[in-house]
Amino acid sequence: CHIIIDNSSSMHYPELKDNQSFYENKIGFSVLASAVLMNLLKKQRDAVGLSVYSDKYEYYAPEKGSDRHHRMVLNALENLLEKPKTQKSTDTITFLHQIAEKIHRRSMIILFTDMFIDQDNEKLFSALKHLKHNKHKVVLFHVFDKKTELNFDFDNTPRKFIDMETGEEVNLFAENMKVSYEKVVNTYFESIANTCASYKIKYVPVSVNENFEKIL
Repeated sequence: CHIIIDNSSSMHYPELKDNQSFYENKIGFSVLASAVLMNLLKKQRDAVGLSVYSDKYEYYAPEKGSDRHHRMVLNALENLLEKPKTQKSTDTITFLHQIAEKIHRRSMIILFTDMFIDQDNEKLFSALKHLKHNKHKVVLFHVFDKKTELNFDFDNTPRKFIDMETGEEVNLFAENMKVSYEKVVNTYFESIANTCASYKIKYVPVSVNENFEKIL
C-alpha cells in the first residue's frame, strides 16, 4: 500500500482554535486516518509507503513492513501537523505522475486531497489514470470541511475570504453567494465522482466534521 497526502496550504483549513483537536482540519484528519490505516496494514503484514507533496515533492518512503520503517513514516506524518509557514500551492498533476512511476509492484494506492486544484481537469484525471497502471487499486479520499467548503454556511456579516495558497482576497456577504457557490461546488464534486467511476477509482468524499467510519 502506498499512501499519498496533499500538504498544500488549503489542506491546513480550517484554522484550528485552541480547544480543537488536531484532526478537525483537513491535514490533521488525513494524518490520523493514514496512521489508523497503517496500523491495520501492519497487522496484515502489508508493506506501507508514503508520499507527501504540495508545490514540491516533500517526502517519499518506499513500501516496507518493518517496525523501524513504520516509526519513520509515523514521524513524517506527525511533522505534517505543523502550521505551514508559507503559502504552498498544489502541483498535484506533476507529482501524481512521478509517484506512479515509482510504484512497480501491484499495490493499493490511497490518496488524501481536498481536490482544490487550479489546473486542467483533463490533465488531473489523466494523472489519476496513470496511478491505475500496473493494475494498482486506487482509492481517492476527497477531504473537505462540509459546513463551509460544501454548504458555504456563514452568517450574513461582511467577510473577507483569503485564498490560502495564493493570498488573493475577496470581500462579500456570504448569503449573496451561497446558492451559486453550492451549485458550482456540487457540480465539481459530481464530475470528480463520475470520472473516478469511469476509471474504476474508488471515490470516497469525507468531511472533517464526520468520524473515520467511512474511511475504515
